[in-house]
Amino acid sequence: MDARDIAIINYLQGGFPVTDRPYAEAAITLGITERELIERLENLLEKGVLSRFGPMYHAERLGGGLTLAALHVPDEGFDRVAEQVNGFPEVAHNYQREHHLNMWFVLATETPARIDEVLAEIERKTGCRVYNVPKIEEFFVGLRFEL
Repeated sequence: MDARDIAIINYLQGGFPVTDRPYAEAAITLGITERELIERLENLLEKGVLSRFGPMYHAERLGGGLTLAALHVPDEGFDRVAEQVNGFPEVAHNYQREHHLNMWFVLATETPARIDEVLAEIERKTGCRVYNVPKIEEFFVGLRFEL
């Protein structure tokens, strides 16, 4: 990553223009061309610096389901299970924790009923018990990672 990539990441964490040409508008603010912005984002995704670039939807307001889930994965199988879990399109992101329940992931589904179905599919595929941890109350915390 160079200084321009850092500037792109820092800027886009604050939002993305909602216009006919959002990349062009963002590029102007960043002092680069639309093509360069798109190429740099593609490069950051390919290198794994960014895991995803896209909108975040409020699944429940759209009629879908959303939950946090956790499981215990033996250390020797962690990478295999992470790949299996991440293979589900409903898994938004997945991360490792230093705890007995060492793998946590967010699940977003088209319908609330689909949550239990996908969690059961993940249990069958991984062989690990999945713990559903639905939210009781929602809080919005703005989170930015300035580079």
